Amino acid sequence: MADQFSFDVVSEVNMQELKNALDQATKEIKQRFDFKDSKTEITLKEKEKELVVLSDDEYKLKAVQDIIKGKCVKRGVSLKAFDYGHIEPALSGTVRQTAKIQSGLASEKAKEIAKTIKDSKLKAQAQIQGEQVRVVSKSKDELQSAIALLRGRDFGIDLQFTNYR
Repeated sequence: MADQFSFDVVSEVNMQELKNALDQATKEIKQRFDFKDSKTEITLKEKEKELVVLSDDEYKLKAVQDIIKGKCVKRGVSLKAFDYGHIEPALSGTVRQTAKIQSGLASEKAKEIAKTIKDSKLKAQAQIQGEQVRVVSKSKDELQSAIALLRGRDFGIDLQFTNYR
């Protein structure tokens, strides 16, 4: 039996599920009557981890966002993974909005998670390792309590717990 147990706290988006959700949203937009003859595009830039939504006006842009959010929820992609920017004018009277797709824990969030575990008086240690936080304890029950604690707090990002040993 191992003398120490651990798990990792990460924040990742399943890109394949996101692609599937965006494909479904694109199909729905092409079929909807209110988007007929409109210049509406959804572009996923995987390398930059960005989602670009282009539409005729702000009303249609908001409708596209609602469609995307609905499809993402159905596919299990967290809405906290998107950080929407400002709506900006684009070519020929259209509007564009860019959303950053979260990947990994920012250092401030990792520090906040580690501090939360430390302040909770649990017998578990949190170590920041790049874009993830490793939580180590001698007791699996302490680790379960740490997971429950982190799930109960809202850090403004989507958290996953992986590599549980």
